[in-house]
Amino acid sequence: MLARAKELKGELTRLRRAIHRHPELGFREVKTAALIAETLESLRIRVQTGVAKTGVIGYLGEGGPVVAIRADMDALPIQELNEVPYRSQVPGVMHACGHDAHVAMALGAAMLLREIELEGEVRFLFQPSEERPDEEGKSGALRMAEEGVMEGVEAILALHVDSETESGSIKISPGPMAAAVDSFKATIMGRGCHGAYPHRGVDPIFIAGEVILAIQGIVSRRIDPVKQAVVSIGTIHGGTAENIIPQEVELTGTIRSFEQGVREQLHTELEKAFRVARALGGDFRFNIEEGYPVMVNGERMAELIREVAIALLGQEKVLPKEPAMGAEDFSFFLAQAPGAMFRLGVKKGEMRPGHSPHFDLDEEALPIGAAILAESARRCLAAAFN
Repeated sequence: MLARAKELKGELTRLRRAIHRHPELGFREVKTAALIAETLESLRIRVQTGVAKTGVIGYLGEGGPVVAIRADMDALPIQELNEVPYRSQVPGVMHACGHDAHVAMALGAAMLLREIELEGEVRFLFQPSEERPDEEGKSGALRMAEEGVMEGVEAILALHVDSETESGSIKISPGPMAAAVDSFKATIMGRGCHGAYPHRGVDPIFIAGEVILAIQGIVSRRIDPVKQAVVSIGTIHGGTAENIIPQEVELTGTIRSFEQGVREQLHTELEKAFRVARALGGDFRFNIEEGYPVMVNGERMAELIREVAIALLGQEKVLPKEPAMGAEDFSFFLAQAPGAMFRLGVKKGEMRPGHSPHFDLDEEALPIGAAILAESARRCLAAAFN
């Protein structure tokens, strides 16, 4: 499978670069979806478009069992700074997280699986908007799941590029791999006045400082030290001039956790922290928006991927994966069927971190990802994995 995938490297590179040149933000992946559909149709794979707004599904094979392969399609609102022939042609938009490569490798898996006889169906899920939810707070995976794309699916797998791991290696482990993510928005309300006479008002900036101290004490003093949790404040906005104490200050932030009990406790403790505003004569408005759940790799699928990777790459190239506080909406699919995501090493030379205007990847890794996806799906079907 890997030898055949390497023969496809030129085509996988072409696809990845075509998508990279024309990045599209979440739920706007029109050109990307058209390229995917055209490629699948050229392979005589049945195609469904317009799923979850811009998503594409490819159906290869018939009957059961059904194994799904997922690839996300969306780019990020970042201005690319790389000087490469395939740099983004869209101002302010860039594939800075490797989703262009994810699509190319899933299409590569389709090319590989198209050449063999399958014992069931492989369903290719090309998903919009992994990076951010829409105006209703729903990401691409959640919308696809709600539209029934997982019906009949007995197992699902995916990959994500890893810019910290050397090209030619992968990382895979069972268990919680990506954190649950929630966001909060709060307004601390005071009473505005002249900056020369602070005693005539209630200073929400001063109050915000005390609230921030309380927030920073949540993880260190309120959460069990052996549990993993993060609360980070991302924005603070308040005031219009240096000599005016404002009426209010707005804060937003992110909440990360791996256990439901810890997640609920973080929500409760955050609200308690904002109550400091009332003790100091102000008030507050507070809202939490729940995001992606914890992404948990199933033991059987993680072990199957590990065995496939060892067979293709060798034992020394297959590494364990530690949990990380990043979030991944693949978790919505895993809530409906067992499966796993592995991390594909794409680092060559200097590390180019994801979500950076300098992000790039080693395209020698593209055949590796395609081969592992294809061979893992084939073995799932052959073993009637569930």
